Amino acid sequence: MQANPQLRALNRFGLGARPGESRSVDPRSWLRSQINPAAALLTGSDLPSAQSLIETIMKNRARDDKTAARKDLRQFGRQTFGLEAGAALRQAMTTDAPFAERLARFWSNHLAVSTVGEPMVALSAGAYEREAIRPHVFGRFADMVRASARHPAMLIYLDQVRSIGPNARAGRNNRRGLNENYARELLELHTLGVDGGYDQRDVEQLALILTGWTIGGYVRQRNTGPVKPFAFADAMHEPGSKTLLGRRYPQGGENEGTAAIANLCRHPSTARFLATKLVRHFVSDRPHPLDIDIIAGVYLDTDGDLAEVSLALLDLDGAFYGPERKIRSPQEFLIAMGRGLGLSKVDRKAVSALTALRHIPWSPPSPAGYSDEVADWGDPDGLLRRADLARMVTKRARARLTDVGAFAQDVMEVRDPALLNALLAEQSSAADQATLVFASPDFQWR
Repeated sequence: MQANPQLRALNRFGLGARPGESRSVDPRSWLRSQINPAAALLTGSDLPSAQSLIETIMKNRARDDKTAARKDLRQFGRQTFGLEAGAALRQAMTTDAPFAERLARFWSNHLAVSTVGEPMVALSAGAYEREAIRPHVFGRFADMVRASARHPAMLIYLDQVRSIGPNARAGRNNRRGLNENYARELLELHTLGVDGGYDQRDVEQLALILTGWTIGGYVRQRNTGPVKPFAFADAMHEPGSKTLLGRRYPQGGENEGTAAIANLCRHPSTARFLATKLVRHFVSDRPHPLDIDIIAGVYLDTDGDLAEVSLALLDLDGAFYGPERKIRSPQEFLIAMGRGLGLSKVDRKAVSALTALRHIPWSPPSPAGYSDEVADWGDPDGLLRRADLARMVTKRARARLTDVGAFAQDVMEVRDPALLNALLAEQSSAADQATLVFASPDFQWR
């Protein structure tokens, strides 16, 4: 079967084709037009900022009835999470810049936080994506990492908020002490990669460099200042110089961490690690070394300019014409159905179905984020659950399609049109026909 570059642009780089789009799209020009910082922002929503969320948390802490306070905060967290997840899914289904939206989701998953077992992260995960990720999708990677490092969702998720240098003023006789979680993930998952050339000594030194990066007013009795999403607490910071990857960082307070992040983001290992993930996401589960070299080279030549990196992805012919296919994740599957049917809102039950499909927004099982490989999403049970979700969506959407065969050709690369049309003829209603299209093997791929 010959690849369809129009459908590859709409489905692999975008988030799902709409009826008729594939006949009017010039693939690369359409994608290039979306490389615009404003296109990656979440629009049309009035959602709480990290500042207001932290203020709510602190007010709740001050209440006398601690049991009621915890209960109310959990309820507020669930409500906020639902609004955030609904807004993000709605934008994905309706945006005219789905390439920008896909990239926002890619980078949010790369610098992942998780709501699993952490109510404070559930409260702020949506704000994290809106404030730390989306504004930098077409900016410099170092700016995105710095914004991530300073956001309360990440500070809480990886325990950076309470990390105290052993020789810091606040570290004397303190039982908590240094926490290496964020430093380790910053090296292993966010920048250099597990084979990026660092060792445990570098993890320890980076953890010391980052001591004092916390949330204003969040840590009691640590002199962290007024309530705000980020604060540098000098009393928690390890004094003296540190050495990371052979580079010496003289004592400089918050500037030590800022400089360390900038240098990590410029490292050749970071370029190669990010390039590998990008090529895996857009081309193949088994990235070709030449494609990785091309993207890594652009990253290094432009000092991590993600707009230029995004443009370079569009020059990889394998993404448009190669034989390799990429499986849709469960969220992508739901979004693609919504785009195909022209839905503008997300049914709560459809969102709840993502729980059964193990793909709840901002809830990966580890800091590594969700996988985008077929080995993790192509199991028989998961595919059966997709069919159930397809049935639910088409029924609730009251799908009324006059020519479902033509619709199928519009939204996916059909490998055997004759077989598909024969199967469609056996269905008694347009909704059943649409369900068959969405549950078909071809629709699971992008």
